[in-house]
Amino acid sequence: MAGKFELWTDKGGDWRFNLKASNGQVIATSQGYSSKASALNGIDSVKNNAPGAEVVEIEK
Repeated sequence: MAGKFELWTDKGGDWRFNLKASNGQVIATSQGYSSKASALNGIDSVKNNAPGAEVVEIEK
């Protein structure tokens, strides 16, 4: 089973999404978006850009 995106509106009226792994664990949470269309664009961006994303370790 693949992961899934969950889309909802928060108490302030902003659209948000979570990306959940197949085991139900939240692995990413979005910022708030003023419209559903913008949130859906955010989901598309994650789908398009994440597969080849580089992993970079930083030191603090």
